[in-house]
Amino acid sequence: MRWKRLASATILAWTALCACRSIDVVRLAPERVEVRPGLRPLAGIQASATSFYFFFFPIPGVSLDQVVNQMLVETAKQMGADKVILVDFEATPANGAWALLRFLGFRTARAKGIAVQVLEPAPAQAAQ
Repeated sequence: MRWKRLASATILAWTALCACRSIDVVRLAPERVEVRPGLRPLAGIQASATSFYFFFFPIPGVSLDQVVNQMLVETAKQMGADKVILVDFEATPANGAWALLRFLGFRTARAKGIAVQVLEPAPAQAAQ
């Protein structure tokens, strides 16, 4: 009976320490969202990632580069977008007092933007 409780507690602890990644996508109606002329909005995308630390070791670790380039931009490309505009991103700092979170803490990164298709070249490119 005791070993079952220990096994359950171990499984629960490892589950809680796993990293979480999430990509949320919402389709946008082009007639309801205003963007620069020559662009057609496809979707709003938000990518988030959280990694946990156990005695300064990341499980498995997260970086802002991964969230922006591998999650946000790649999702937009898979939807047929040419660009991502109005990009906003943030990450938990890794230095200073924030480094104490690495003992038994977490680090998060989040990026969001609007995936768009380019309908016509920009006026400067058309003149060349």
